[in-house]
Amino acid sequence: MEVLIRITAVQSQVDASKARVSQARSGFFPQVDVSQSFNQTTNPMWAFGTKLNQEIITPEDFDPERFNDPDAIDNFAATVSVNLPVYDRGKNWIGLNQAKLDHEAFSLSADRIRQQVIVDIVISYSDALLAHENLLMVVHKTLEVAKAHFKMVRSRFKSGLVVKNDLLRAEVRIAELKQERLQAQSQVDAANAMLNVAMGVEIDRSFQLQTPLERMSEKPDCLGTWISTSLENRPDLEQIRIQEIIAQKEVKKAKAAHLPGLYLLGSYEINSEDFSETGNDYTVGAIMRFNLFSGFGKQSKVKEAMADVRRTHAMARRLEQDIKVETRQAFFQAQSAFERIGVAKAAVAQADEGLRIVRNRYENGLFTIVNLLDAEVALQQARNNYLRSLHDFKVAMARLNLAAGTVNETFQ
Repeated sequence: MEVLIRITAVQSQVDASKARVSQARSGFFPQVDVSQSFNQTTNPMWAFGTKLNQEIITPEDFDPERFNDPDAIDNFAATVSVNLPVYDRGKNWIGLNQAKLDHEAFSLSADRIRQQVIVDIVISYSDALLAHENLLMVVHKTLEVAKAHFKMVRSRFKSGLVVKNDLLRAEVRIAELKQERLQAQSQVDAANAMLNVAMGVEIDRSFQLQTPLERMSEKPDCLGTWISTSLENRPDLEQIRIQEIIAQKEVKKAKAAHLPGLYLLGSYEINSEDFSETGNDYTVGAIMRFNLFSGFGKQSKVKEAMADVRRTHAMARRLEQDIKVETRQAFFQAQSAFERIGVAKAAVAQADEGLRIVRNRYENGLFTIVNLLDAEVALQQARNNYLRSLHDFKVAMARLNLAAGTVNETFQ
């Protein structure tokens, strides 16, 4: 559900920014308005003017007495007006460019969210694999070994070669492993639920995990290359760079407000008292606006825009530094996790060989049951450490690719 909320939220922002592009583009088209009005007046000037508009003036209307005290007159007016900016100081053009850049910035934000979601799913999948293989399968293998050892101890006990205490210790060990298996199953269920949450599906849905927990990539090398890749590919860094460009264009827009603007306008009007007779007229013209003084508002707008440029520039530099640090940390974590794989794999082989030696010596009466059980625990821990090192490397590489901005839909 959280995944769907995050993706829906950012996609809504992208859709809104796309709509703002259309809004900005509308400024290049003529604005057409239609209005319908009704009024009744006895005002001498408006009454005479209304008759002129209705084109019903008669000689009697020039009587001074009717001039000064006209009868009430009704007027229904329908007007179509058109306004077209010829030069609006570049406001529409700059605004359209800003809207396009803003849409691109939000699209980059959506890309970054998708990368984070993909990595969250990869990490949750790795956690589920670790819980299944590390906590469940290793316990199961260890339990099988413990049962085999129990049969051996029981045989030796019946032969009188070991005391009953050895048999009891072997039974206790099996009981402990059965409890660990139950705990491991609960951790597997919890990890599967977290994976479902990460994928945005029903929490109780079950999947068959196919990809084994193994090393899928080589050791990362050349830190400088990873940092360069991060600075080139990170969507959030590109997003703030675009915001800096938008802020620079806002400075141009604020400065352009000091220039004159030229607009064409026209209107067509129909006037009538009772729709039996109508008068119509039109008006066309051009208007130039030039602000001489705005109370220093325009100068303050320029200063505000320039301050915003400095702010976004500082934010971009700060994000660059943060990305370098994030990439560096992820790089060294991935390298460390890779090195641990080799050490842990060697430890498994050593622990397996150690258990074989201890088992043989126990069978020959040279070692005690304690030595045998310790060797079992050592092998179990070595297997756990090996699988956890594989998990940690996979997670570290996912975070390194996230830091570098190289995560896509095919990443795994």
